[in-house]
Amino acid sequence: MRLTLTMAPLVLCVAIFGLVTVSFAGPPGHVVRVGLLYPIVPNFDPATNLFDRELVAGLRELGYVPGRDVVFEFRSGAGGGPTRLPPLATELVASKVEMMVTPGTSAALEAAKVTKTIPIIMVGTSDPVETGLVASLARPGGNVTGLAVNAIEMAAKRVQLLKEAVPTCSRVAVLWNSSVKSMMMGFQTIEKAAPTLGVVIQSVRVAGSNEFDEAFHALERAHPDGLIVLFGPLRGDDLPRIVEFVARHRIPTVFEIGQGVRGGGLLEFGPSQAGMARRAAAYIDKIANGAQPATLPVEEPAVFELIVNLKAAKAIGITIPPSILLRADRVIE
Repeated sequence: MRLTLTMAPLVLCVAIFGLVTVSFAGPPGHVVRVGLLYPIVPNFDPATNLFDRELVAGLRELGYVPGRDVVFEFRSGAGGGPTRLPPLATELVASKVEMMVTPGTSAALEAAKVTKTIPIIMVGTSDPVETGLVASLARPGGNVTGLAVNAIEMAAKRVQLLKEAVPTCSRVAVLWNSSVKSMMMGFQTIEKAAPTLGVVIQSVRVAGSNEFDEAFHALERAHPDGLIVLFGPLRGDDLPRIVEFVARHRIPTVFEIGQGVRGGGLLEFGPSQAGMARRAAAYIDKIANGAQPATLPVEEPAVFELIVNLKAAKAIGITIPPSILLRADRVIE
């Protein structure tokens, strides 16, 4: 199914499997056709999705008038998992987009498999050199550039935050997607950091959505003092299941940014979603004006966010120390 919407200025657009074209009202003329390939977010909605709102706002600040200058061609793998991404990436290539924006590692990897010529702007991709997306951060060398996240450093920092929030925490489980290379690297970093922090790590691997019941049973048997979720995209309904589980079992849990505190997670830590969206807009502008991805350096986010859920802390029966509250960018009462 294909749906075209005219937005005045912004309209929610939702369709099954994300087969959606989103365009903006404006005078006739050339527009930059930007493909959006999302792994699990089901719709492009600047009214409610932070990333979408900041991406559009960033483009406006750069002088792009919606409809006159930019059109988004949107595809989402929500509901189908990673197997949905390759055909959707192929659809975007066939739709003649001039560039693609791919939030997350899996979307960037799949897009890079189907085109070596269309510029790909990755956003929040973990360790792109190690996964082979780029030759180096300074000189990517191919058709992929954008914003990368050092997943190894992020993983280690989440262990530190969990230990600081729950000083009595000595047994930490890590729920991670073993089908994503960067998640494996992150878990290995946590293992290395654990002894210096006085914690013992339990690995709970998930390679597919059908393995979550077994993973939850393992967590129930282990009774960990805390949990770190390294959540690579599997299926769109996996994250709510994880959040519901940790809230029901009152497990202090650290999620990646934008994932867990709304449903009952204790902490979120990671790069600013708003900041990355604004920088993605800058990459769109540069490439639209002739910059080549091969020589356009990959950036690492400069702004990170810590979100604390005091409501979850109360439900668990713990007190978040002032040292964390003072550093928090947002506190949920």
